[in-house]
Order: sequence, then C-alpha cells, then structure tokens
Amino acid sequence: MLKKRLIACLLWRDGAIVQSVNFNHTNIVGSALTAVDYFHIWGVDEIILLNVSRTEESKDEFLTVLGELSKRCFVPLSVGGWVRSLSDIRDCLNLGADKITVNTPLHDDTEFVSNAIDRFGSQCVVASIDVRGSDGSYQVWTDRGTADTGRYVEEWARRAEAIGVGEIFLTSIDRDGTQSGYDLELLRLVSGEVTVPVIASGGAGGWNHLVDAIRCADISGVSVANKLHHTQHSTKKAKDHMISAGIDVRRPVFD
Repeated sequence: MLKKRLIACLLWRDGAIVQSVNFNHTNIVGSALTAVDYFHIWGVDEIILLNVSRTEESKDEFLTVLGELSKRCFVPLSVGGWVRSLSDIRDCLNLGADKITVNTPLHDDTEFVSNAIDRFGSQCVVASIDVRGSDGSYQVWTDRGTADTGRYVEEWARRAEAIGVGEIFLTSIDRDGTQSGYDLELLRLVSGEVTVPVIASGGAGGWNHLVDAIRCADISGVSVANKLHHTQHSTKKAKDHMISAGIDVRRPVFD
C-alpha cells in the first residue's frame, strides 16, 4: 500500500506567497524560496505551487520563480495557474516541475487537456477541482473560484478521470482558510466515484484534521497551506502527529 502524502501548497500572486481565505488572497506570507527551504528540511512529501494572479501577464515572472525554486526543491513539484497550452506545460516541465495542475481548461478546453495527457502522460496531469456547497450537494467552480459551471462534483470527477488525469486535487472553497477542517462528506463523495488518487485541500487548522481526512475516505494525501506558514517546524509536527495516530506516512530523516 502506498504511503499517504503530506503536501505543502504555496499560492503565488504577483511576486509573493499569499494566504487564502475562501479564495480571497489578501495577506502576503513571504517568499516561495524561503518556504521551500523549510518544507524540504522538515520532511514534506510534495509541494504544489499555484499561480493565483488575476492576469495572465504574471506568467513570465512565475516561470522565473519556478526555475529558481526547482533548484532547491528535492521533492515532487506540481505547478498550476494560467497553464493553457502544450508549450506552457513544456516550459514548466523544462524548469523543473514534475506535474501540472489544470482547472479551468477542464471546462473550457478539454481537447487541450486530452492532448496534454497524450503528450506528457497521465501521471503528469492533475485535475484541480474547486467546489462550493455542503450536505452532499457540491458544484464545481472555475476561473479561480469565480465562475459557476453548474455541474456537480461527482460528475466532474468522473469526467476528469475519463479524460485520463492522473489524480485529483480537490478543494472546498467554503472551507479554504477557515481552519475548520476538511469537508469530510465531500472527500467521501468524490473518492467513492473515482479510482485515481484524491488529494484533500481546504480547511486544515489542526494536525488532527489531517488524520480525520485520511481516515474518513480513501484519499492519497492531504494538502496544507496557511497552517504550514504559521507554525514553527510545522511539517515535522504534522508528520509526528500522523504517525502517532497510525497513519502510514514517510518518516522524516534529518542530517
């Protein structure tokens, strides 16, 4: 059985890492390079770097940051945001990314997503699915959480798997940044509809939230953003808590 993953999520906007609350990006946290140094030292399993800038003009600066960041990142690195063409994907991969997340193109340009999977492989393409809702009724939103697709998440997840994505990065917009815990019903719903790995995102506020998410559904890992920025030695503490709860995660090894 594969070990569960602790994933650090970095939200990059116009040159800085920002904090997110319900997809509103207001507080500047700091530098992506500094964050990656700490995450690597303390044993995170993977890093997701998302460009949440509001305009496509941010792409060139984002690629520069990606190139610098990948030189000091020694765990798998996924990137996303404003990835709209095969050349965009090739640029990210050439600069050190291991996987690409796609969100809006799953709605606007499925042919591009299919072509990306054919060219680079399923393992390279991650479906980023953002939802709003509760009590078993969840709808998918795109364009950084501003556009309602009118489609239900279970249908959307099955569709993404049918297209051929390698995994699903599932975010509750309503829980994002609230520190109230992941939406466990959402995780159970989506993980029960697909066979590809599912990553939980949105709501982590305490280390037991990570354990609850993994215990409640057959998910591959948990993504944490804000919490990791504000707790000293956070990834080590998270791993220690998960291990003590019986979660099978990679144990950090320190020099």
